[in-house]
Amino acid sequence: MHPSQILHEDNHLLVVNKPADWVVQGASTDQRSLLESARLYIKSKYQKPGSVYLGVVSRLDAPVTGAVPFARTSKCAARLSEQFRDHTVDKEYWALVAGCPLAVEGRLEQRLVRRPEDTVTRVVAPDHPDGQSAILEYRVVACVKGQSFLKLRLITGRKHQIRCQLAAMGCPILGDQLYGSRDRFPQGIALHCHRLDFDHPTTKERMTILADPPISWPTLR
Repeated sequence: MHPSQILHEDNHLLVVNKPADWVVQGASTDQRSLLESARLYIKSKYQKPGSVYLGVVSRLDAPVTGAVPFARTSKCAARLSEQFRDHTVDKEYWALVAGCPLAVEGRLEQRLVRRPEDTVTRVVAPDHPDGQSAILEYRVVACVKGQSFLKLRLITGRKHQIRCQLAAMGCPILGDQLYGSRDRFPQGIALHCHRLDFDHPTTKERMTILADPPISWPTLR
């Protein structure tokens, strides 16, 4: 792991800017694991002889880039995980999408279903027995030549939620062929976790972590 990927580091917490096509946890032999790379970074930097503990408290899909926090202690993992469960972590994503939404800003509230055997998440009727509430807010920053740059605030955290809801709005994320995109993207898809706001697990200080998008992103933003 290159030091430029480290967004924040202290005795309790490590936040990393994840590249595209890295798996946060549970990588197969042909995939690059962000968790294992972070462990090697800590082990090498601090010359730790044994195994390195890092707790995964939040994940990004493999093709998505941006800020990913790891807990360096079990106490930190429990406290930070609680914040994610209680939706007290404020998350802002950036996305480049096909099309221009009709409204400059809006709130998407839908019910989503993702079965274990499915490869995609689906929008379902409000009364679907297995539907889970999915809420996000978006704002259009720019719209150029049929493509838009959106800033997104994720309220809930369903699997593939942003990808599914934007595609259902008729604005699939660039490069996201799984959800209907016909546009190519240099690497991964054009979805990036730009900002995380949360309380530090031990000091309780409110923190803001910012992650720059990859240099391969176009200048539409």
